Formats: sequence, structure tokens, C-alpha cells
Amino acid sequence: MDRVVTPLREMGADAQWPPLIVGGRLPLHGIEHRPALPSAQVKSAVLLAGLFAEGTTAVVEPVATRNHTELMLTAMGADVSVEGLRVEIRPAARLAPLDMEIPGDLSAASFWLVASSLVNGSRLRIPNVSINPTRSALIDLLRVSGMTIDIDGARSVSGEPVGDLEVGTAAVLRPVSVNGTMAAEMIDELPVLAVAASQLAGTSHITGAAELRVKESDRIAAMADGLSAMGADITAVDDGWVVKGPRHLEGARVRSHRDHRIAMALAVAGLLADGTTEIEDAECVEISYPGFFDQLESLC
Repeated sequence: MDRVVTPLREMGADAQWPPLIVGGRLPLHGIEHRPALPSAQVKSAVLLAGLFAEGTTAVVEPVATRNHTELMLTAMGADVSVEGLRVEIRPAARLAPLDMEIPGDLSAASFWLVASSLVNGSRLRIPNVSINPTRSALIDLLRVSGMTIDIDGARSVSGEPVGDLEVGTAAVLRPVSVNGTMAAEMIDELPVLAVAASQLAGTSHITGAAELRVKESDRIAAMADGLSAMGADITAVDDGWVVKGPRHLEGARVRSHRDHRIAMALAVAGLLADGTTEIEDAECVEISYPGFFDQLESLC
């Protein structure tokens, strides 16, 4: 939360942490914020505060992150400009209402992309998924690894690129390398990518993801612990993992650390493993994907 509270304080807000306490204080003043780590959530917080600030508020990212907030605010009439890694917003007296159809979340779909690609004999169609270029890096990377993922019916819905994903079982699988900009573009999908890497032939390097250390859990440590318990050859490094595959996975009792993405990633690993996998505190998936396990059961 320091990454959110600090720029808000710079803008004049009465913000404290921990625990998180934010008091109303106007007017705010615009700032230029240069986050050390890429984060679409931090960027969005600063831009939304900038709607109520005097002058221009700018966020200059180290690498580009997802742009859903900028697209939505622009559609509502906000004065937003983007030049390279710099996003600027100016105060708005009023935002216009709009009807918005929210497409399927690619982060949620990522679990099914990996599962369907790695479970023998699978074929899956996932309709109405966001294929925003700032979010689709995982699709590109999985294709590079040898997985078959097709996009059908690409279209624009409420300003967002949308398509239907067709996924088939992969044949020859190759290791992958992730760092820098690519890691930022798929930061939420990296836990399940680590699962996929355990089944790729060769050594995969997933780095540039130090932000995973400060998510709902230390996701780097959590995935290394969980997959190691199941027999994967995975080594945690400061900003990611080195994963050697393919490795035969065995069911085990693993910890979700009450982190929804860890729980869902380990559930996919459980599909690939022999025997029973028990995930502690698995109900945490309700945070982002209510009904995940019902959907999983319906597909098995």
C-alpha cells in the first residue's frame, strides 16, 4: 500500500498506512509520478486522483502496463493523453455516463488456457475474452512455447478488443523466457505460467517480476514452495523463477497463502498431477473468480 499512499500524499491527500486511512482533502494538486515498479493498479489510483487535482497529473511508467483505466476514462470524456510511457490526465468537471459491456478477463482465462493446452485430449472454447494488446502477452508467449491458441471473431466491445479463444492440446513444447516489459504485461498470469513451465521441455527463465513479492502473498515464494512439493524443478530467484521441465507432478497438500491466484494456479497443477492435490484455504478464489471450482469440475 505504500506505493499508493505515497503519491496520494504528494498530491495533498490525507492518507495513512497501516491501517489504510484516507481522509478527504481538497484541492489536490497534480504531480508527476515515476513508480519504481510497473503497476497498473498504482497508475490507476494516481490517475483517478488526478481527476480531482489542480493542474496536470502524470504517471511515467518504467514499462507499459494495461490501459483499461485510460480507455474507460477517455470514453467518459476525461482529458487523457498518452505519449510512450507517459500518461497525463487533467481535472474533469464532469464525466459522462456510458453503457459498458465488460469482456471476459484474460487473467481468469489464463488458467483454462494452460490447463486445456496441457491436459491430453482437451479442446476448449472461451468466448468474449479481452484481447487488449496490453494484456495479450501471455497468449503470444504460450504460442511461442508450442501451444495452440486461436482467436476467432476479433471485434471491439465498448472500446476494448475482444475475441473468442480456441485452445487445443499442445504437441511439442519449448521453454520460454520472460523479463522486463513482458513480465509487467502478464504479471497476474505468471503464477500459472510457472505451472506451464514445469511441463515445457527445457529450462524456462521467468524474471523481471519483483512485484510478485508484494502481491496478496509473496507469489514467487508461494509458487516455488507449492510446485516443489508436487515434484516440479523450480528455483525462486529475486524477481521470478527458473523452471526445468518437463517434470512428473504428484498430488500433494499445498498452501494457497490465502492468495486467489496461487490457489487457482495450484489447482491447474493438480489437474496435471497423479493423485490427489489438497489446496489449503482454497475458498480465497472467491475474491476474483467466484465459482472457479464449479467451473473446473464441469470441465473435468
